[in-house]
Amino acid sequence: MIAALSPALVAAESSKTNFVDFDVPVWAWLALIGAIAGMLVFDLLAVHKTAHVITFKEAAIESAVWISIGLAFGLVIMWWHGGQAATEYYAGFLIEKSLSVDNVFVWAVIFSFFAVPKQFQFRVLFWGIFGALVLRGLFIVAGVSLIEKFEWILYVFGVFLLYTAVKIARHDEDKQVDYNKNVAMRLVRRLVPTTDRYDDQKLFTRIDGRRLATPLFAVLVLIEATDVVFAVDSVPAILAVSRETFIVFSSNAFAILGLRSLYFLLGGMQGKFRYLNIGLGVILAFVGVKMLLIGKPFEYHMPTWVSLSVIMFVLAVAIVASLMADKRDRERGIVTPTH
Repeated sequence: MIAALSPALVAAESSKTNFVDFDVPVWAWLALIGAIAGMLVFDLLAVHKTAHVITFKEAAIESAVWISIGLAFGLVIMWWHGGQAATEYYAGFLIEKSLSVDNVFVWAVIFSFFAVPKQFQFRVLFWGIFGALVLRGLFIVAGVSLIEKFEWILYVFGVFLLYTAVKIARHDEDKQVDYNKNVAMRLVRRLVPTTDRYDDQKLFTRIDGRRLATPLFAVLVLIEATDVVFAVDSVPAILAVSRETFIVFSSNAFAILGLRSLYFLLGGMQGKFRYLNIGLGVILAFVGVKMLLIGKPFEYHMPTWVSLSVIMFVLAVAIVASLMADKRDRERGIVTPTH
């Protein structure tokens, strides 16, 4: 994520596909990273200094604030480099935000599986978001670099997104997962001395003079492991709407920053969005086809505003259809599970 990387990596590709391409000075990268770090520290030390259960009202207010910040940064991009750049940013922001909803529901299952007290969940998610930002940055730089050096990788990404689209659309919400068998979880328990006792919201504690990891550390590792899987899906999807490293990273970062509050807002409501997985599958299939069309022999670049419109429409239809189905069930006296 260095300023010099961006034009070098995307110059040739942007000329073929009409993606925006601009020079990003070092100070702009430092300002972006500094702003993100500052907001995270303020959120941790001022807003959530003490461990407490996040209420629905608090989560709703914080979600609105984080979404507003993300949307406002798009206006900064528009002022800086024009409407096309802003459209690419908003398309990436919406893709990451919509795909992250599935991530939020996975967090809810993990916390429920390990019976993590609600007042400790925010601190785990804080470090989870911090790690996710670092991982996404690495994935984005690697993805842009691969596309620049190996044009055929577009087909690999496109086919992978189509495969993922089918997998997500057919995802079974009721399938039980034993996270104790997860590879990351087994490695943690084998390599890191761990206790079954919580010590407030600490990741590590001391018992009889020994430094041990608390269950929160194991849960954090598992959350980071699942985020790697989601990053493999979302980063190629965003690269279908933009190749400018600054836009891809910033849209991804601002979408991720609000996931903690979104979790507390939606964490127990996955049963109410029964058609969301289908909608996400359609979105991934769409961007997968879009990526396949960019390469040879088609070399067709769909306008970014069309991509943004399609993504917004599909997401809206999936949510409205889910809410209507949930309303019909309530009228018939059918109870919809929320976890």
